[in-house]
Amino acid sequence: MIKTGINIPLLKHTDSGNFLLIAGPCVVEGEDVVFEIAEHLVKLSDKYQLPYIFKASYRKANRTKIDSFSGIGDEKALKILARVREKFSIPVITDIHNPDEAETAAQYVDVLQIPAFLCRQTDLLVAAARTGKWINIKKGQFLSGSSMKFAVGKVKDSGNNNIIVTDRGNMFGYQDIVVDFRNIPIIQKTGVPVIMDITHSLQQPNREAGVSGGIPEMIETIGRAAISVGADGIFIETHPDPSSALSDGANMLKMCNMDNLLYKLVALRNTVNSFIS
Repeated sequence: MIKTGINIPLLKHTDSGNFLLIAGPCVVEGEDVVFEIAEHLVKLSDKYQLPYIFKASYRKANRTKIDSFSGIGDEKALKILARVREKFSIPVITDIHNPDEAETAAQYVDVLQIPAFLCRQTDLLVAAARTGKWINIKKGQFLSGSSMKFAVGKVKDSGNNNIIVTDRGNMFGYQDIVVDFRNIPIIQKTGVPVIMDITHSLQQPNREAGVSGGIPEMIETIGRAAISVGADGIFIETHPDPSSALSDGANMLKMCNMDNLLYKLVALRNTVNSFIS
């Protein structure tokens, strides 16, 4: 079992003892590529008996430059996410950025995600909580793990206990992010599942070219460490061809490498479970 319990509708394999997988492209680029990624990941989640949530942002609000790709249109992208949910019978997660987006997005997806830079925005957290959906709060790069109890508290105090927290590392200097794995057990003390974002934690933001870099060759390392210290799941962005992805391609895992990664992480999870059962 996922030790802190996640009962999202359509979520399968929750009694397998495996970690939760949240994965997909950074942003909805179009229906074809979204369906290709979803189909591949659903097959892998069934192969390894992994609870799986498909992830894609319907719009990217935090872009370095004004001409950076932000989306194909809100309604069009949300409808694609709804079709993924219907076609593959899987839960879907997407970001929201303003309080007035919460009710709209909640009509199409199962989980609303609060971006890391916005995790202290009270109105956004409250609006998301009031939809009754599961809420995934991404820990800000500027916060300690212990500080997340306040974000969690805002959602709980708004009448919603369906909460996940995702860590994505902390800023170290201007162009690097470092993961403090103490944050996983610290955040778990709030009683919510804790996910490790193993791709964004390898991002290299604030580059002079105006496009974030990344260190994707370290994805497996971060994933292994997260599973070893008891993370309830992993968050990972993937694409058939990261070099052509319209957002965050520099820190994505190439989709063809996902099977090998999950094979190793599931084997590690089984080993960890054998020591704590």
